[in-house]
Amino acid sequence: MSLEAVARHYAKPMVKEEVARYCAGRWVALEGATVGGRRGVFLRYFRDGRPLTISSPSDVEERLHAYRALRPRAVYASINVYRRLSGAGDVEDPSNVARASPVWDVDADLGAWRECLEAAEAIVSWLERHGVDRSVFLKWSGRGVHIHVHEGAFSAELLACRHPLDVAFAVVEYALRSVKDELKRVASKAPRGGREFKVENKVDAKRVFTAPLSLHRELDLCCVCFKPNDLRCFHPSWAELSEVRHDTSWGVFEEGEGDELALEALKAVGGCSWLGPSKAAEARTVVQAELPEAAARAAAKLGRFQVMGLLQAARYYLVTGDLDRAKSFGLNRAVFY
Repeated sequence: MSLEAVARHYAKPMVKEEVARYCAGRWVALEGATVGGRRGVFLRYFRDGRPLTISSPSDVEERLHAYRALRPRAVYASINVYRRLSGAGDVEDPSNVARASPVWDVDADLGAWRECLEAAEAIVSWLERHGVDRSVFLKWSGRGVHIHVHEGAFSAELLACRHPLDVAFAVVEYALRSVKDELKRVASKAPRGGREFKVENKVDAKRVFTAPLSLHRELDLCCVCFKPNDLRCFHPSWAELSEVRHDTSWGVFEEGEGDELALEALKAVGGCSWLGPSKAAEARTVVQAELPEAAARAAAKLGRFQVMGLLQAARYYLVTGDLDRAKSFGLNRAVFY
């Protein structure tokens, strides 16, 4: 898709309005177009070091134009809603988080879209059984589905005594542990392709998810929202740019309907490690198809060379943020050890 076509998409009134409505109060990221199989630049700050934000429909086109040299294509926003975003330190301050959204990430190849929806239905049904219904919406991101509980589902009284990110992490983790067997069954029958079918808890302090009606970073599709009652009739064609079908009621919520579930989840799981260690917190859950025995044995045979290369590459990447050079550095260091 050309830069002109990207600009035309984001110039549409409904696109600008929906992107801005979702991004308001959130830390925004722009991702450049993928070129030659390499992911584009991932931009999270203004040139003066402030966290990137979008507060109004006019901001959408302005941000894309200001950073047009990076060929921006996809728009993301944080799971956290912040009280202020005027300086770089604002996104490092836990007390600055006003609310946070529980989000389950179901990722797979486009060919496994039916299994993605089946996994989503298992999570949505579990939420309904726990009294959370009106505040739930889903987003088809292009290759998978995100299940959201609107951050407004948790009362101010609850959030006054429990951190919003603790609540979001605990609810997502508790649900995944509860329906893990059902999700494994779905994963086992998903067609295998270039992307592994996976359902996971990605809740953390810096996590972002695709904004409604944003373009996919690679595919010529956009992110569309729909409510649980459309799960059985949803089709990926809803995300095609020529016939977008998008439900603007994703912002509907019922304050307090998630409180009882949140307290139950916090008791069972604990909070998010970003805020310090929690005795109840365990490793976050990832559900995927189990490898055949032979493949699992092969994957388990990691030698000293592979481990050293991976560790050195990770070290370099954390310092520089350059993935390609980190891979090269890790390989070279492993050779000399």
